[in-house]
Amino acid sequence: MILFYTKQSGKLVEVEGLESARWVNITPPFSQEELEYTAQELDIPLDFLTDSLDIDERSRYEREDDVRLIVLNTPILNNADEPNAAIYITVPIGIILVGEIIITITAFENPILKKFLSGKVRGFDPRDTNLFVLQIFEQNVYRFLTCLKGLNLRRNLLEQELYDSSRNSELQELLRLEKSLVYFVTSLSANELMKMKMQRIDLLRIKGDEDKEDLLGDVIIDNSQALEMANTYTNILSGTMDAFASIISNNLNIVMQRLTSITIVLMIPTVIASFFGMNVKNGLEDYPNAIYWITIASIFLAFLVASFFMRKRMF
Repeated sequence: MILFYTKQSGKLVEVEGLESARWVNITPPFSQEELEYTAQELDIPLDFLTDSLDIDERSRYEREDDVRLIVLNTPILNNADEPNAAIYITVPIGIILVGEIIITITAFENPILKKFLSGKVRGFDPRDTNLFVLQIFEQNVYRFLTCLKGLNLRRNLLEQELYDSSRNSELQELLRLEKSLVYFVTSLSANELMKMKMQRIDLLRIKGDEDKEDLLGDVIIDNSQALEMANTYTNILSGTMDAFASIISNNLNIVMQRLTSITIVLMIPTVIASFFGMNVKNGLEDYPNAIYWITIASIFLAFLVASFFMRKRMF
């Protein structure tokens, strides 16, 4: 689906065709023919469009003549059905600057672009392409920070549940969190490196515009903060999983120790009964009350052994 937008009377409106459009938004579903037609109409390389659809494409920028491509990784909820799949994954958004038109393309529905379409970004104007790119960067960092806070809150809740019961479901959920954080760390690192390179070579041609230079600098700082948060949460989660693995192993050892102690205590009466139950003379066959004395002696010896294990804290 290829939609064309511009701003009229302070509102974002959809228009027909490229003639009056300032923002071209390409979202699924679309066909290869539509991409080829768009590339031909705007005189841009086709691979600028197709590269942005590759889920494994890393953050980067590229220039060809007067056309500039920026690939930015953004977080989205993972809709995979696998039980151990990451909660969030990162996917690329392609941003293409050609003349006075900006093109955005993605293979997934993206909440960042939806904010612009719904008018929730203050000061958004697609006619100022450089500012639009910076605002996408800014909203992308905010999205990362929001997702990171949600993941950390989820981790805290899972930890509380694991204190009460060490079930596999909570551990699997922690593994899903850890996978999401790995995606975040990788994407934030690549995003930060790309933005710093863009700032150094002035890819957006904003040198001399103090407001936009300050905004780019703030975005880079916020991206560094998000990366530091992701690394911190990853280290905490890794330590938490190691700690709970040790706790579960220790609990298993305690259970096995208690079961072994109980087996030994129960074995004493069994051994005594086995000795006196043999079909041989033992001197007690003429005493009718012998069974009671044997039972009392068995219980007494079992009690002594149990008391010993309790003092050694083996029960």
